Amino acid sequence: MKNETILVVEDDADIRHLLQLYLRQDYHVIVAGTGYEALEFFHSDAPALILLDILLPGMDGLAVCREIRTYSEEVPILFLSSRSEYEDRIYGLEAGADDYIIKPFDPGEVLARVKAHLRRKEISFKKAYENASKIKLGEIEIDMDTYIVLRNGEPVQLYAKEIQLLFFLIQNPNQVFSNIQLYEHIWGEDKFGDYKTVKVHISNIRKKLEKNPANPEFIITVRGFGYKFLPKN
Repeated sequence: MKNETILVVEDDADIRHLLQLYLRQDYHVIVAGTGYEALEFFHSDAPALILLDILLPGMDGLAVCREIRTYSEEVPILFLSSRSEYEDRIYGLEAGADDYIIKPFDPGEVLARVKAHLRRKEISFKKAYENASKIKLGEIEIDMDTYIVLRNGEPVQLYAKEIQLLFFLIQNPNQVFSNIQLYEHIWGEDKFGDYKTVKVHISNIRKKLEKNPANPEFIITVRGFGYKFLPKN
């Protein structure tokens, strides 16, 4: 794993140093203190994963995340933030992040989350969906071979975790999955996992695909249990 590069973006020097100490046992670690430095390292070092503080001087983490997503939808981005409110998670994950780690945190937890995300990244997406096909859901067209999603003929931008979550539900129609089960399937088994991440990603998918996200047709909430995909004839 030493050949994999982790980019840590954090303006607090003590937190940067602490994360570097823990992560460099398994990874090559580069650090940045500002959003502008982060983008420079992203382009020059092609990190395998990015730990990104939201409250950065100048260009904040949300803007950095959006900029990175214009170049790569696949590199895992894990936000670091002292903001624990649900609305703040929504803003972070809507910007394109894969996960959200609340400060203060145990550095061992961060290391575990990093390993979990990189394990999932190593799984061949093509192999996971080798029996895929094209699916039409009203105005939505999904090509599960190329991972292209169209709405009224126009491409829909879905981030890697959103695509994986959507495809998993489609391939298991009418089956109900809890937040914990979906987190384990898509993000990997991780005792430190924040299962609220699933709820936000489901919400983001609905906003992009459903005619009325508040009254979804395809990804249905089964209250008290979780979510299921409801196929249409």
